[in-house]
Amino acid sequence: MLAGMPSLSHQEQQDAADRIHLLMEQGMSSGEAIARVAQEIREKHQGDQVSVLFDDEDEDEDYQERPDEQADDDSEEDENY
Repeated sequence: MLAGMPSLSHQEQQDAADRIHLLMEQGMSSGEAIARVAQEIREKHQGDQVSVLFDDEDEDEDYQERPDEQADDDSEEDENY
């Protein structure tokens, strides 16, 4: 989820993309079209509860396994210079 944006269904995402393309075809810049559609979505979903799930446990485990490996890599690089 982006900050300040509600979670959207696939169909809502497709509708938003179609609306952005329509506005651009009418001469609006892409940035302005995106900003307008984002604001419309915020207004439509105002007060909605959004649940966010962060799944970065694997990344933390990988990081904790790598420091020793990275230390070895650094020493090998120093020997080659």
